[in-house]
Amino acid sequence: MIEVTINTIAMDTKTGTPVVILKEKNGEGGLPIWIGPFEADAISRALNGEKFSRPLTHNLLMNIIKGLRTKVLKVIINDLRENTYFARIYLQREEEIIEIDARPSDSLVIASLSKCPIYIEEKVIAQSEMTIEQDQEFEKRKLQDHLKKINPTDFGKYDI
Repeated sequence: MIEVTINTIAMDTKTGTPVVILKEKNGEGGLPIWIGPFEADAISRALNGEKFSRPLTHNLLMNIIKGLRTKVLKVIINDLRENTYFARIYLQREEEIIEIDARPSDSLVIASLSKCPIYIEEKVIAQSEMTIEQDQEFEKRKLQDHLKKINPTDFGKYDI
């Protein structure tokens, strides 16, 4: 497993979708995960330590975790299937370890609020790199097909 931190939340200009960029803690690697705008806002608020007079959903969940005398041990992004990432939140209550299936975006909010480590399984990074390469190859073929269809007479003539 590779430990990562939340590097930034950016906007994908092509799709208009927020992207959380996870950066390898002791390295150069990274992983972009596309998330929804509400999730991006929740992660940003958690990272900035914003306090509210009433608990928001993730704060409520943290209050429940603490109320049950449980602590968040770690978050692991553990799978990538059909372009969807999967994560697990690991809790500890006394000697018991509890594993909870969660969306990566919610897991990242919980990790930010609890200050626990975030990990990505190496197979997920390998799968992600393959998906990115396939997407780039698809875009390259799409451009090549488009260029083959262009007729030189479609371009205007300019006197220089």
